[in-house]
Amino acid sequence: MKPHGQHSFSAELRTVLEAVSDRMVPDDAWPSATKAGVLTYLENHKGEDSGTWTKLLEPGLLALNAEAIKRNGRSFTDLSTDEKDSLLYEVQQDQVRDWPVQSNLFFETLLSLVIEGYYGSPESGGNHESKSWEMIGFRAEPVSGTQSPVEEFDLPQQSFDQLRDRYDVVVIGAGAGGSVAAGVLAEAGLDVLVIERGSWLRYSEVGSDHLRNHRLSKYGHNTGPSLEGNPRTIILPGREERITVPYEGDYHNNAMTVGGGTRVYGAQAWRFHPDDFRMATRYGIPDGSSLSDWPIRYQDLEPYYERAEWEVGVSGDENAHSGRGISNYNYPMPALPRTKEANRFAQAAEKLGWIAGPVPLLINSVERDNRPACGQCGQCVGFACPTNSKNGGHNTMLVRAISSGNCDLICDTYVERIETEGGKRAAGVHLVQEIDGRRERRYVKAGHVVVAAGAIESSRLLLNSASDSEPNGIGNRYGQVGRHLQGHVYSGAYGIFDEVIQEGLGPGVSIATFRFEHSSEAGIIGGGLLANEFTRLPLVHWYRALAPDAARWGLAGKETMRETYLRTSQIQGPIQEIPTSESRVRLSSTVKDRYGLPVAQLSGSVHPESLRASAMLAEQAEKWLWAAGARQVWRTKAGNGLSGGQHQSGTLRMGNDPSTSVTDPSGRVHGYDNLWVSDGSVHVTNGGVNPVLTIMALAFRTAENLVKQG
Repeated sequence: MKPHGQHSFSAELRTVLEAVSDRMVPDDAWPSATKAGVLTYLENHKGEDSGTWTKLLEPGLLALNAEAIKRNGRSFTDLSTDEKDSLLYEVQQDQVRDWPVQSNLFFETLLSLVIEGYYGSPESGGNHESKSWEMIGFRAEPVSGTQSPVEEFDLPQQSFDQLRDRYDVVVIGAGAGGSVAAGVLAEAGLDVLVIERGSWLRYSEVGSDHLRNHRLSKYGHNTGPSLEGNPRTIILPGREERITVPYEGDYHNNAMTVGGGTRVYGAQAWRFHPDDFRMATRYGIPDGSSLSDWPIRYQDLEPYYERAEWEVGVSGDENAHSGRGISNYNYPMPALPRTKEANRFAQAAEKLGWIAGPVPLLINSVERDNRPACGQCGQCVGFACPTNSKNGGHNTMLVRAISSGNCDLICDTYVERIETEGGKRAAGVHLVQEIDGRRERRYVKAGHVVVAAGAIESSRLLLNSASDSEPNGIGNRYGQVGRHLQGHVYSGAYGIFDEVIQEGLGPGVSIATFRFEHSSEAGIIGGGLLANEFTRLPLVHWYRALAPDAARWGLAGKETMRETYLRTSQIQGPIQEIPTSESRVRLSSTVKDRYGLPVAQLSGSVHPESLRASAMLAEQAEKWLWAAGARQVWRTKAGNGLSGGQHQSGTLRMGNDPSTSVTDPSGRVHGYDNLWVSDGSVHVTNGGVNPVLTIMALAFRTAENLVKQG
C-alpha cells in the first residue's frame, strides 16, 4: 500500500475522480468527499486492489470524461452541476452506449468506495476528523468520562519447548465452550493444556476497521484466521465446489482468537426454552428434516445456566419474559439502562398486548471482577470492548484457569489430528506451528481430550483424525459426523420515524419479545424472539438500512444519511432453525490448507419450515414498528442457502443412539471414555435465541462430568 497522501493517479484521472467523488458526496454545511479525504482512501484502495482500478475504474473514468467532451465539448470537471449529475445518472442506469466497461458496474463500484472513504474509519484514509460521523450522530468511543481503553489481563502463553509431554486434559479451542471447560477442570486440580489456533489479540490488535470486522467483512476481518492458507469450500446448488476465504459469507467464519466469538460478540445471554429440547415430540418431524429431541431436558441444564450467568457474568431483569415458563432467574447484575428506543417499543408492545422486556447480556452493567460497567460505545458487535466490560472466555474463565496454576495456554498452534487407541480412547494430539516460515511439530499425550473448536472445525478435526479402527474419522462409524449443521436464520424489518429515536448509545439492543416463540397462534414450528438491534456502524447503515427507495448519492443521498441514521430502527431475531442431515461438513478431496490437510467442505440449504417461520417473524416485526409510530417500514428476507455463521451448531449432535448421533448425553463421543465435545456441535436444535449461554452451560456440565469420572 502506498503511504497516505501519496498520489497514485495520473493528473487527468485524479481531476475526474475528484469531480465525480464530489458529486457522489457534495459539499454543503458538511465537507464534500474530497474535503473529507476520500481521495486518500481511494489511493490506498488502489494499492490493495489494483486490478479493480486498472480493469474497471480507470477505464470508466476516462470513458466518462470522453463522454462529457463528446456531448458538451467540455471535460467532466467543466460541466455544470446539473450536467454532471445527469451524466452520472445515465451511467448508473446503463444508458450510455459503447463503453469499454459495464457502466452500471463502474458507477456502483466507485460509489461504494467513495462512501467507504467518507463514512468509514478515519484510520483507513478518509473521514478526516470523523466529520461524517459527527454529521449523522454516530459516536464510536465510550461515553464521556469512561476510561478507555482499559488494561486487559495479559494471558501468558507457552512455546513448544515449554509444553509438558503429557497433560491430564487437552482442550482444543479457547472460545466460549473451551474456556469454561478449562476453568472448571483447572480449578478442580487437573493439569490442563488449552490449544488455540488463533492468536491472543489485545484490544488494539483487534482494531476498529469498519470494513474488516464481524459486522461488515467486505475486505477482511479482525480476528483470524489469516486470509492465506485457510480456505474452505462450499458446494453450490449446481454441485460445483467453490473455494471460499475467511471474510466471505459462505465461509461461515466464527472469530478464531483467544475467546473465540466472545471476543467480539453482542453478548445476548438467553436460555433455551424448555420446549427447545423436545421439538420432535411437540411438532413431529417435518418432511426432509432431521428434527429430533435432545437426550436431556431443560431441567438437566438449568443449574448450569445459572452457573454461567453468575460465573461468567450476565446483566438482566429476572422478572422479564416470565411467560417463557422459566422462573429460576437471579442475575448477578441489573439490566443495562433502557434506551429511548426501547421505551418507544415497550409502549408499542403494550398497545399490541405483547409482553416485552430487557435483553440479558454478558456485559457488566456495574463494576464487577475489577472491570468497569459498559461504556455504551457505538461499535460493540464485531469489535473488542474498549472498557473490557464484555464478559467472554478471554477475560473470565480462561483467566481463572491460568490463575489456578494448573493451566497452560498455547496460541497460533493447530491440532492436525487426535491420536486414538483402537477407536476407544484418545491418546493425545499432534500439533503444528508455523513461525517465520518454519514449521514445527509436536505430539502431546493426554488423559482426556476436549474438542471445542466450533461446529465446523470440530467436525473437520474428527474427520481428519481417521485411523485403521475408524477409517472414516473419529465417531463416524454411522456417517453422522458433520451432519445437521445449522445456525440461525434472521429476518425482521426496518422502520423510519419522524423524530430521532436513537441516542447513539451502545450496545443498542435492549428490548425483546417472545410472543412468537412456541406460539400456537403463529402456526409455525418453534419460532423465536424479536428484539431491537445493536447500534449500526455508519457503513452498515448505508449498505443495509436505507429504505429501498432512498437516494444513495448526491445531496439527496447525503441528506438521507443525515436524516435517517438516528431515526431508523431495526427489529429482528433468530428463529428455531429446522435441521437437515444434508446441511453438513465434509472434507474436500481437492483443496488443502497450509499444512496439507483437507479443508472443510460445506453444503446444504435452509429447510422450508425455517423460511416460513422467518417470514412470519418479519411480518410481526413490521407490525411492532408500525405500532411504535414509524412512518415507513420495510421487511428483510432470509436467503435459502446454507445457514451456519457465528451461531453454527449441530455437527456432532448429542443423543442416546450412536447410529443417529455422535456424542452421548454426558458430552463424550460414543464409544470413548475420554474424548469430549464442549461447543455448539452437540446441539440437537439451536433454539430460537442466541446460543452462547447454552454453549457455556453445557461446557460447565461436560467439564463437571469429566471431573466426576476422574
